[in-house]
Amino acid sequence: MPSRIASFRSFLGLNRNVAVLAASLFGLALGEELWQAYIPTYLTALGASGLVVGLFGSCKDLLDSIYQYPGGWLADRVGRRRALLIFTALAMAGYVTYAIAPSWPFVFVGLLGVMAWKSGAFPLTFAVIGDSLPRERRAIAFSVQSILVRVPRVIGAPMGGLLIASLGIVAGIRAALLATVLLALVVVAVQGYGYRDDRDVPRRDDSTGMRAVFAAMPPSLTRLLVADCLVRIGEGLATSFIILFVTQTRSFSVVEYGALYALQQAVAIAFYLPGGRIADMTGRGPLVALTFVFFSTFPLAVRFATSFPALLAAFFVGGLKELGEPARKSLIVDLAPDHQRARTVGVYYGIRNLLVVPAGIVGGLLWQRGPTLPLEASFVVGAIGTVVFVLTSRRAGSVAPK
Repeated sequence: MPSRIASFRSFLGLNRNVAVLAASLFGLALGEELWQAYIPTYLTALGASGLVVGLFGSCKDLLDSIYQYPGGWLADRVGRRRALLIFTALAMAGYVTYAIAPSWPFVFVGLLGVMAWKSGAFPLTFAVIGDSLPRERRAIAFSVQSILVRVPRVIGAPMGGLLIASLGIVAGIRAALLATVLLALVVVAVQGYGYRDDRDVPRRDDSTGMRAVFAAMPPSLTRLLVADCLVRIGEGLATSFIILFVTQTRSFSVVEYGALYALQQAVAIAFYLPGGRIADMTGRGPLVALTFVFFSTFPLAVRFATSFPALLAAFFVGGLKELGEPARKSLIVDLAPDHQRARTVGVYYGIRNLLVVPAGIVGGLLWQRGPTLPLEASFVVGAIGTVVFVLTSRRAGSVAPK
């Protein structure tokens, strides 16, 4: 029995440090998912306009870009454990600021801290998996990590919706934020006492800057980056407005939206392990292309859904967006140079998320002209990105090492 357990843990990539990282991801996600899907409604309750909601989405994308490279640099330079603690502490400060915000500008201030964890620690996750596992185990490991992040979405979003329904938007979200702070304290304790900084990645080329890291990226990775940018720009046009479209344009309740969101996450969870296993066995490219297709079609499915059953079908499609995400992430790790893996991931996501920044503002402008426009534009731009990926992959032969 112990040997079977050890084999199972090895298959999933669950050594001590990966387990601590997984616990951190799970704990903070459990807290954040109580309120994260409802932040646009929190902003409007604090006096924000539709354009401000779009600006908030763009600010998230901007910070997502800014924090990526410093997060990768910290992971490569000062160690995994210290980087985890720094970004978790900053996130806690952000949660507190959200909770005490008297008006919407303070939510923007809190975003500075919240995004430190969501983006700063992101390259670290890639680096730990890349350092610990061979190529044929990486996609399944990313699947496990993603499941641990998304299980809280199934639990947290409906619970958050119930809190809001019983306490009101502002009081309900503030109660959820208090619970998140308490969970973050537990996570800090787990990181402090459980993580062993074994220095698996050598500290060399510490002076390498972003430009040099980008120049060292192989052509296959830059081609993936171009297509990924287009698909995510399309997603950014609609992301902040899907909840508003469902609750305001289609007149469904926040609790019903919470159920839709939970369905989306449940579908994603159900397909993560099969998607990761297929990617490890057959290659990355086909699943990456398929996930780009679902990214593009999800907002269009929401746009044409006029009944709750139709919305259920649309959010099922939204869950399928994640089918090829383990393949895409493992492809990035496969192609990144070993000695600067975290920084390469940071540069990749920094560039991608920087280019996505204007999408939220453009989506806000489109929303003010008509509530269906952000969803329609999202489909068009995402479809272009999907076509670019398929064509460049064929021209290159394959971008999916096995």
